Amino acid sequence: MKPAEVRTATPADREAMIDTLLLSFSADPCVRYIFSKPRDFMAGWPPFVMAMGGRGLEHGTAFVAEDAAAVSLWLQACVEPDLETMLGVLAGVITPEKGEVLAKVGEQIRSHHPAGPHWYLAAVGVDPARQGEGLGSAMIKEGLRLCDQQGLPAYLESSNPRNIPLYERHGFEVIGLVQPDDYPPLYPMLRPAR
Repeated sequence: MKPAEVRTATPADREAMIDTLLLSFSADPCVRYIFSKPRDFMAGWPPFVMAMGGRGLEHGTAFVAEDAAAVSLWLQACVEPDLETMLGVLAGVITPEKGEVLAKVGEQIRSHHPAGPHWYLAAVGVDPARQGEGLGSAMIKEGLRLCDQQGLPAYLESSNPRNIPLYERHGFEVIGLVQPDDYPPLYPMLRPAR
C-alpha cells in the first residue's frame, strides 16, 4: 500500500471535508448523543465540528488526503475553538436535560486540558469506505510532525473507544474519563512533547 499523499487543506476543501466528517462521525457515540435525530446530525454536526476545529483551515493546520477521503482539524497552541458558535449550535438541538449533562461534560473536559501551550486534534475522520488504509494515521502523523517541530504536547478527546488503539500507536495516553450521567464515555488523551 503506497503512503497517503497528505496536503494542507484550503478553504476550497471545506465542503469535501464536511462530507467526510459527516460520514465518519455518523455512528460516533458522543456525537450522536448530542445530535440524536438524523436531521439534527446532518444540519448541526457540520457547523459544530467546523467551529470546534475549522480555524485550522485559517492557520494551515487542517489536512486532507486522497481527495478528502481523510481529514484532520488541528489547532496549534494559542488557537481556540469557536465556542460561541458551538454553543449556538447546541442550543438549537438539545433538551434542557441534555444541556445539564453537556455542561458537566464541558467542566470535566476543561479539567483535563493541558494548562500550557499544546496542539489540539479537534477531529480526524476517514470515509468509512476507505477506513483500514492507513489514512487516519497519515492525518495524525502530519499534525504531530508540526507539533514536534515546536516541541509541544498534543491533546485530543476520543469520542469512540474503538479509536483509542490508533491514538496510542501515535504516542497518546488516556489521561481520564469523561462520563457524567448518561453521556457515553469520552477519553481525554495526551501525547507528551517530543
